[in-house]
Amino acid sequence: MNPLLLDVPLQLETERLILRAPLQTGDGNIVNQAIRDSFHELKAWLPFAQELPTVEETEVNLRNAHINFLKRESFRFLIFDKDSNDFIGTTSLQGINWDIPKCEIGYWINTKFSGNGYMTEAVKELANFGLNNIKFRRIEIRCESTNLKSRAIPEKLGFVLEGTLRNDDLSADGSKLTDTCFYSIIK
Repeated sequence: MNPLLLDVPLQLETERLILRAPLQTGDGNIVNQAIRDSFHELKAWLPFAQELPTVEETEVNLRNAHINFLKRESFRFLIFDKDSNDFIGTTSLQGINWDIPKCEIGYWINTKFSGNGYMTEAVKELANFGLNNIKFRRIEIRCESTNLKSRAIPEKLGFVLEGTLRNDDLSADGSKLTDTCFYSIIK
């Protein structure tokens, strides 16, 4: 089946969260503020967070993410608290290979919401959706070996640590070689 014909909802829900595609004007403002609020933590792990983006740059990034969603190249969701409507973070099905079919899950959280299980809940929903609705046969989570908070998520969700690739990548700031942990779950 051609991936463009897949019926992928623009919103998913969990007990506490709403995950929706970045398609509303003004999403750039709220995401940019979360990047600013969490800049110190994000900078340690994510190449995109080495410099603070402008609101305009964030808005363009989100609009491109929506285009990629429609083209079925990746599926980025913004995460919101159901009760307060606070923006919590993002999670994505990305690096899609439709021939297998497989993908990777990426995520980041606004620091002020970490430690509440929100990202674990969101990633669990996205992994279940990917395996059961999109019918991915393999979903990976990759993270730097020293990023213990990020590693805790696949470990809590039953992903298998397949291995650690030594000197596999550069640190977010490009200053040193890092090891990458590979986790996966299969159908």
